Amino acid sequence: MKHIKTMRSIALSLMTFVAVQGCTPATTMVNMHDDRGAPVLGLDYRDFEFAATESISKMLATGAVNNPKGGRYVLAISRVTNDTQQYIDTDQLVKKIRVALLDSKKVVVTTAVGLTGPEDPLSARVNELGAPGKHPVLPELSLSGKILQRNLAIDRRNQQVEYYFNLTLTQIETGLAIWENETVIGKRGSSQTVTW
Repeated sequence: MKHIKTMRSIALSLMTFVAVQGCTPATTMVNMHDDRGAPVLGLDYRDFEFAATESISKMLATGAVNNPKGGRYVLAISRVTNDTQQYIDTDQLVKKIRVALLDSKKVVVTTAVGLTGPEDPLSARVNELGAPGKHPVLPELSLSGKILQRNLAIDRRNQQVEYYFNLTLTQIETGLAIWENETVIGKRGSSQTVTW
């Protein structure tokens, strides 16, 4: 009798597992270069791509990174703060901006000097061991920013979520902001949808 109950329990568990697996949607690949999938209320890679592309286009158009002495500016990345309801690795945005700036040939980015220490500990270590009087090249510009989120109720069933990507380029020697930009991304959807 005990054996029959155990077999029924196993059979029921197996049927439940199969039923749940049958209801699970299939996993599919996403073409990251031509994704026409439904947008989400939270931030996704498309939003970071858009914010980075727009910011860099505007920065380059203003001439803020055109060095009047010729050559490239040395840029350090300062703090980019996440003030949204989501866990965001702000490096995702920063990396896209860095790549575009390096591609522009207007800026080089230091990895030996950073707000919380060197990004690349090896470069800092090599500088420590190098010839006396040799130090990493100090940055001339600093890029900082903040990502903000605002949720607005449209009606009882719908909401609008706004994301603000604010960036500031500061001339380190003077402490003056030489360029600023705000890119806004707005999304509408069900108020039942959470964005975190």
